[in-house]
Amino acid sequence: MVHTAYDSIPILNDCPKKINAIVYYASNILVACSDGSLRIYGPESAIRSPSTDLFSQTLDLKKEQYVLVRTVNGFSKKQVLALEVLASLGLLLSLSESIVFHRMPNLETLAVISKAKGANLFAWDDRRGFLCFARQKRVCIYKHNGGRGFVEVKEFGVPDTVKSMCWCGENICMGVRRGYIIWNATNGVVSEVLQSGRIAPPLVVSLSSSGEMILGKDNIGVVVDQNGKLFPEGRICWSEAPTAVVIQKPYAIALLPKHIEIRSLRVPFPLMQTIVIRNVRGIQKGNNGIIVSLDQSIYGLFPIPLGAQIVQLTASGNFEEALVLCKLLPPEDSSLRASKEQSIHIRYAHNLFENGRYEEAMDHFVASQVEITHVLSLYPSIVLPKLPLSADMDSCLPESDDSPRLEPKKMSHNTLMGLIKFLLKKRPNIVGKAAAESTEEVVMDAVGQTFVGNESTRLKKSTKGRVNVPTDSGAREMAAILDTALLQAFLLTGQAAAVLDLLKGFNYCDLSICEEIMQKGHHDGCLLELYKYNSMHREALKLLHQLVEDATSDKPKVTHPQKFTPEMIIEYLKPLCGIDPMLVLEFSMLVLKKCPTQTIDLFLSGNIPADLVNSYLKQHAPSMQATYLEHIISINENGISGNLQNEMVQIYLSEVLDMYADLTAQNKWDEKTYTPSRKKLISALQNISEYNPEVSLKQIPADALYEERAILLGRMNQHELALSIYIHKLHLPELALSYCDRLYESEVNRKAEGNIYLILLQVYLNPQRTSTKIEKRVKKLVSSPRSRDSKVGWSSIKGKGRGLGKKIAEIEGAEDKRMKASSSDGGKSDFDDNDDIIEENSMVMPDEVLDVLRKRWDRIHGPKALRLMPKETNLQLYPFLGPLMRKTSETYRNFAVIKSLRQYESLQVKDQLYIKRKEELKITTESVCALCNKNIGTSVFAVYPDGNTIVHFICFRNSQNTKATRKGASLRRR
Repeated sequence: MVHTAYDSIPILNDCPKKINAIVYYASNILVACSDGSLRIYGPESAIRSPSTDLFSQTLDLKKEQYVLVRTVNGFSKKQVLALEVLASLGLLLSLSESIVFHRMPNLETLAVISKAKGANLFAWDDRRGFLCFARQKRVCIYKHNGGRGFVEVKEFGVPDTVKSMCWCGENICMGVRRGYIIWNATNGVVSEVLQSGRIAPPLVVSLSSSGEMILGKDNIGVVVDQNGKLFPEGRICWSEAPTAVVIQKPYAIALLPKHIEIRSLRVPFPLMQTIVIRNVRGIQKGNNGIIVSLDQSIYGLFPIPLGAQIVQLTASGNFEEALVLCKLLPPEDSSLRASKEQSIHIRYAHNLFENGRYEEAMDHFVASQVEITHVLSLYPSIVLPKLPLSADMDSCLPESDDSPRLEPKKMSHNTLMGLIKFLLKKRPNIVGKAAAESTEEVVMDAVGQTFVGNESTRLKKSTKGRVNVPTDSGAREMAAILDTALLQAFLLTGQAAAVLDLLKGFNYCDLSICEEIMQKGHHDGCLLELYKYNSMHREALKLLHQLVEDATSDKPKVTHPQKFTPEMIIEYLKPLCGIDPMLVLEFSMLVLKKCPTQTIDLFLSGNIPADLVNSYLKQHAPSMQATYLEHIISINENGISGNLQNEMVQIYLSEVLDMYADLTAQNKWDEKTYTPSRKKLISALQNISEYNPEVSLKQIPADALYEERAILLGRMNQHELALSIYIHKLHLPELALSYCDRLYESEVNRKAEGNIYLILLQVYLNPQRTSTKIEKRVKKLVSSPRSRDSKVGWSSIKGKGRGLGKKIAEIEGAEDKRMKASSSDGGKSDFDDNDDIIEENSMVMPDEVLDVLRKRWDRIHGPKALRLMPKETNLQLYPFLGPLMRKTSETYRNFAVIKSLRQYESLQVKDQLYIKRKEELKITTESVCALCNKNIGTSVFAVYPDGNTIVHFICFRNSQNTKATRKGASLRRR
């Protein structure tokens, strides 16, 4: 489709002489006239500005009138046939009766190639500095020598006069007679390419720096590489045979007898524009345009800005040409290019989709990087997950008045195959991003960050509800939309095997939508795999049992290509023995009669004897379940799993919750009511070690069972919350102090022993933390569990000396025992990362603070405790500071004594070392080696620790090597 690529503007009128050749240099046009003169024309605006350098090579061709700047009369004795500026050398090459080189910009003659007399054309290779010219039936090659001249390289003959030539890499392509030949300038090999046309003379045009060329064959331009090999579909069909062709990417501009034709260089080389200018003598390529010379005038063809051309092509539906132009936008406009390419790809894809070219449309949708929801909006029958991202899908629908007419076509087989192709191309990137987010969250959870895991939801036991893949991020929402749509497209095109492969791998298929579709279509095998992937083992086993029963009946409801047998249930249950033994026992009963041997093997391989008993009791004697668990815990608490301990806690908790509900309904609930079941619950929470406190904490009501809540929070290392409940909810400071003592004396929390009392002081010093705030913290804790490994470190000082007296040992032992009861600066409370615990204008509890300091002064870090005290609070701290100061003074004295004794011991060691160094050993003529019995003489010797045994050093070394060898041999024999 024709559009405007160039504007034609006259830039020079009424040249006094006929124009033979033109060339563009900097902002000037050099015109060789028929009288042998050279006229230099410059833009009118540059002439008016004296400061402008007319020969600045940074200036482009101007869209204005050019005026005469300078005339060089006698430039050539004969008419100039061609001009070319050698920009890299700063020379002007002219071809008349010979080839002459002129230095720019003064045009003084630099060199003349006399051997080129009678030459009719030339070709310049600027990359290598090679000049090739044709004269009659001879072709010569000259090379610039780097100075002021050119040296001849080669000369060879050709069958006839060369009518056109150009460099193509290291080869030269020439049009001779009615054909084309390629001559290798390195080895001189000549090869024929193809025949030219019968009407027009041969025409050779360089297409790119890689050596590609266009060879004219009448009105057809054949594209070949530097070796003459034709490209597939490389044919440019001009409306007439061109006399000259200029390449300015992405267009080829051809000079035809009646007009100038502009075609795209993209296959199939469509016509882009026709410019009617008659009596054209030649065309020349400029920096930013094309110069067209007539007899006595010059036109400039200036390219329309790429942005405007892109808009024209897109509006006219020529999307492919618009995309080609987008790639030519400058690098600094990368964002503009990306946005334009995306818009064009989307419009082109919609156009192709409406015309039934679905796979091509999907290729352009992929190239546009459009969201998959935009494409899925074209498929209204595809059901998508009800996610926040899907709410904006209506805006993605293409505006078209004939949408109802396209509806039947949208869900055809070809349409769905195109959608599958699109989704499969987009899937690796989208699913990869979703998996990366999940991996990042798992890593954060491993280092103790707040995280609700994707996989933790999947691994929950499926009982009555269904488990959906959590999608709490944009990437996972998009992955859920993609996989759900892909699964439906597979099912609608009858690709059940592809559905199974999708479900067996990592996927984000929406459970509810896929389940409903598979149930309606009786895709039971795929539904079974869906349940299995989402850990919905109960639903999967129910379906599998139903399929087995249906397969063994005389009149099956649905005929399946796969036969379902009872052994399949057993194979399904094997991996579940360690995950959900209760589910295994429940569904193993369904096949126990049919496959007794395999079922018993399943029980043994699953290694679940305790769970088997517990499951049996739960189904047939639930009243005995608690008694059984109490019995096995009393025998060996560590011998049963944490699941059973959790279940025991849940039994007690359920009884207490039922009791709480009944009393609440009767308005008789009292927090101080302790029934036997509640006492058992409290005892279990305090004594059982392997249960999960978070699960129980979620079930406790917000306004009751505070003591149970405090115990659970303590198990979760949330000590401040637990102490706040004891003090501000239960108003039982003695329980809070007992809690601290119990934690201090426990071996598990030994590293955090002293810090717990500081937390208790924080709670007393900030009573304005109301129960509402506590409940908010508990809710936040339940929704975003913290790491349980929030332990603090404590250091102790131990003596390491040897050889000290009894007094040192006693002092160090006493100090070690005392330091175990003290705290260090390594601990942090539960609220170290939160706001300051002490709030201004808050009412403290001085009596309770003083009581703690008085009773537990030997377990509290003194400096830290004093720093916690508010400045305006007046407390009688003598009961705390008195023993603390005495303890500190005693510590100082003990360390001073230890230091003195250490110094004395050091002096003793130095004295012994001095004595040892004073010992002498005389070597006489009678001194012999104890190993070889030879005289020591002046040889290097070694002395054994007894001070009397002397040996040669070499003998000592050999004896040591011998011992090592014997020891290694004895070890090998063992």
